Amino acid sequence: MLTSKYGFPAAIFYSALAVGAVPAFASDAASDDTGAVEGSAASDYSTSEIQTTQSLAPSGPALERAGEPIDEATASDLGAESGFSLSANIAFASEYRFRGVDLSGGEFAVQGGFDLSHTSGFYVGTWASNLDEQTVGYGSTELDVYGGWSSNVADGIGVDVGVIGYLYPDAGPGEFDYVEFYGSVSGSLGPASVTGGIAYAPDQDSLGGTDNLYLYTDASVGIPDTPVTINGHLGYTDGFLTFTDDSEAFDWSLGAAVAVGPLTVSGAYVGVEGDQAFDPGGVFTDDALVFTVSASF
Repeated sequence: MLTSKYGFPAAIFYSALAVGAVPAFASDAASDDTGAVEGSAASDYSTSEIQTTQSLAPSGPALERAGEPIDEATASDLGAESGFSLSANIAFASEYRFRGVDLSGGEFAVQGGFDLSHTSGFYVGTWASNLDEQTVGYGSTELDVYGGWSSNVADGIGVDVGVIGYLYPDAGPGEFDYVEFYGSVSGSLGPASVTGGIAYAPDQDSLGGTDNLYLYTDASVGIPDTPVTINGHLGYTDGFLTFTDDSEAFDWSLGAAVAVGPLTVSGAYVGVEGDQAFDPGGVFTDDALVFTVSASF
């Protein structure tokens, strides 16, 4: 987790490709009306099992039919008729960076999640990643749970608003989980797109009784007649979750992504401000090249 100037460890993690501000699903939803951090924001980021009580469970022939597998085409038709759609994502990253900060100790990270969206624009989702338990100090796992609304409000213009909970299920004693509200506006013209967003975590015990504000902008340009996209990110943090003396920090990234069949292969140079007094040796804030292979389905 991040150790702030207040001396209390605080965790940061988003998105979509681990440098965004909101879940990756949220930004995707704005563009395709299905309901996503590289992540966040975004990033950019769940399915829930409904259990029926025994008294309401079917019996006899009905129970036998209930136990039979559902044909995939039938399931797709049912989903289309109800307006719901389910998607999943998985990524393998050389390290986990969230808003420029290294949360996997420079080690390999496995990440992924599920999203359930409705044609109305509402969505819920979950996303998880491994953490470096020794340096971060919040256990070995981060779990994001989020929900919101995303839609195109005009031709080429999308909005996304929601709330996300950052959870650390195997953390030690103490307050670690926190909640953040987010919103963004995105626009596209031809192969280029730009997103501007805000994320705000109000006063919480896990943030040392203070708050945290994050502002960001993402830009991407697809190179015509190629599967290559150039991506840029600039973010600004004001609050508890920094490694600077004045509790303010900029983070940035510049990279490229290539679509290879169902996969996306990306690389980015990622950096964030940090002061030696709060991050000796640059354990969390050294610049790095981050490589990711991801897929959505």
